Amino acid sequence: MTSRTDRTRFALTFDSDAKPSQLEKIREIINHRYLLRNLVVRDLKARYKNSIFGVFWNLLNPLLMMTVYTLLFTRLLAGNSIPNFALFILIGLVPWQFLTGTLSGGVNAVIANASLVNKVYFPRILLPISALLSNFINFLFAASLVLGMLYIYGIGLTIHALWVPAILFTQLVFMLGLAMLISALNTFYRDVGMILDVVMLAWFFLTPIFYPFEQFAEYATVAGLTFDVARVMRWVNPMASIIDGYRTVLWGNASGVGPGSMDPLNLLRTLFTSMIIFVIGYVVFNRTQHLFGERL
Repeated sequence: MTSRTDRTRFALTFDSDAKPSQLEKIREIINHRYLLRNLVVRDLKARYKNSIFGVFWNLLNPLLMMTVYTLLFTRLLAGNSIPNFALFILIGLVPWQFLTGTLSGGVNAVIANASLVNKVYFPRILLPISALLSNFINFLFAASLVLGMLYIYGIGLTIHALWVPAILFTQLVFMLGLAMLISALNTFYRDVGMILDVVMLAWFFLTPIFYPFEQFAEYATVAGLTFDVARVMRWVNPMASIIDGYRTVLWGNASGVGPGSMDPLNLLRTLFTSMIIFVIGYVVFNRTQHLFGERL
């Protein structure tokens, strides 16, 4: 007969081998929130170490880029008729730089913390999350510049700005999914980091940052198939829809109409795509994280 002690030992062994539920994983992240804070603070300190302007680069960088693009497209290249072009460019640059900063930090999130991964137990997912949060703080600084420029141009914030939290949430979901995916893949294949540089360059030109979303032809025909270019772009490039959303609710459109409401269907479509990317990134990261120590 099996004793009570044997049954208890078996139960404990079985429980210890069981995979934690999603709720337990979330609770574990919350329990390690101080480590997450330290990772974010460390990243910010390392980024601005020995820098004269420090965090003010979050204002200077988009401001300088805005100036360069404004001079390029309004002085050197003819044919630009977009009103308040400097503000148009700035609203596109700020969320784009948020993306590039997060992915640049995310792709090396695991590799850059090899000693921590090999020596200390903690939820590995904190690494891509910390890359996102440190760049989110930078984004908030840059967003304050956008806010100031809105009032300088006499637009200010309208009721349509209430769409911003929903658009921002969609962007956060999308970027965290990508950060988890590339941080896991780059741990096994260092080529990912180099490929990312090329992808980001192409992605920049395929995203309506210095040109309006309306510039896309309404329909195009490829290999005998006719499709709505704008709709396809919203599906395959969430950043195009996200940046267009920010512009719509804060700035307006290229025809000179002021801020307006975002199409809920466009936002839901983009959120759906972002959720798919998030799930893929989470699954890949979760399935491979136990092998990180062997690859570092």
